[in-house]
Amino acid sequence: MRSIRSIQDAELGKIEFRPMTLEDIPDVMVIEHESFTLPWSEGAFRNEMTMNHFARYLILEVEGKPVGYCGMWTIVDEAHITNIAIRTAMRGQHLGEHLLRVMMDWAVDLGMVRMTLEVRVSNYIAQSLYGKMGFVPTGRRKDYYSDNHEDALIMWCDLPVRVQQG
Repeated sequence: MRSIRSIQDAELGKIEFRPMTLEDIPDVMVIEHESFTLPWSEGAFRNEMTMNHFARYLILEVEGKPVGYCGMWTIVDEAHITNIAIRTAMRGQHLGEHLLRVMMDWAVDLGMVRMTLEVRVSNYIAQSLYGKMGFVPTGRRKDYYSDNHEDALIMWCDLPVRVQQG
């Protein structure tokens, strides 16, 4: 699978970002269960990959091992982040920031001009990352999370517009 972007980190080694394939689902399930109290099912990811033509997913690999993923839906000129997660052992090393930046760049390449996401109101770490990346809170979804009826904070950002080369 072709890499969308590759970077070299002095401590972590080679970090690659590439489109997710069906073969990645078992690794994604491990990350999903480590990261969320309401993890998506394998079937949900399979459906996203095979039936949802709006869905785009990236895998983040460190030294050839999947350690993170991010998904978005691209509809008209807006991208909606569906999920983003990093393996527990790999957190705190700015991998989520790298992953979100590559996803945002991909959205721009696809012609998206805005991006949105929902985040738990109690997830201050994620909110801080999103704020750093240009997302601003615009509203709340009451009782959004069915596990504890927590509200979701809705955040939006404007994506940079790429000038077409003539």
